[in-house]
Amino acid sequence: MASTTPSTKLWYAPGACSLAPHIILKEAGANFELVKVAFDSIHSDEFKAINPKLRIPTLSVNNEIITENPAVMMAISNLVPEKHLFGKTPLDTVRVIEWANYISGTLHGQAFAGLWRPQRFTADPEDHHKLQAMGMTTIKESFRYIDNKLKGVHAVSDSFTIVDAYLLTMYRWGQKIGLPMESDYPKLTALVVEASKRPSTVAAMEAEGLPLIFN
Repeated sequence: MASTTPSTKLWYAPGACSLAPHIILKEAGANFELVKVAFDSIHSDEFKAINPKLRIPTLSVNNEIITENPAVMMAISNLVPEKHLFGKTPLDTVRVIEWANYISGTLHGQAFAGLWRPQRFTADPEDHHKLQAMGMTTIKESFRYIDNKLKGVHAVSDSFTIVDAYLLTMYRWGQKIGLPMESDYPKLTALVVEASKRPSTVAAMEAEGLPLIFN
């Protein structure tokens, strides 16, 4: 049960992609320590000793360091298998992994990274605006793909999984860059409306000092 889960610690930054595992930790009912990492200190020697990749989220379970968002959320899900946060059936689990890899690799790793971190892809500043434009195009294409793929208020089957928390996090980013999320992506909006009502989401966002997605 959650009360007997191992010692757990999450390194996060408010509103970053670490919001998704933060929500999942709340959903799991786990006791955990939350460690805020400022973006200007993420390259510090102290954090590098914890995660040489210099990325958040970073999770520690009984001092075992886990990185990469899909793996982090799988580790949390494994603490409470009865909650089925990676789906209820083997096929559900496959679909959760499929979704998580797409969000992590394409929507975040390529699209938003191209928009916000073009220097990761080229050392020539003159190419940054081209990468940012491509990033924005890929963001819109990815959200359109997601909206077309959704069939209900949950991404996988008929219950809440880590994918819903992950999509909510990406939705916030879409709002942040000024995309008309509600009008352009109505099915994704319906999912996020549902996910944002969960006590785990409310608690995680309050802990990070984030405003409500929908007023």
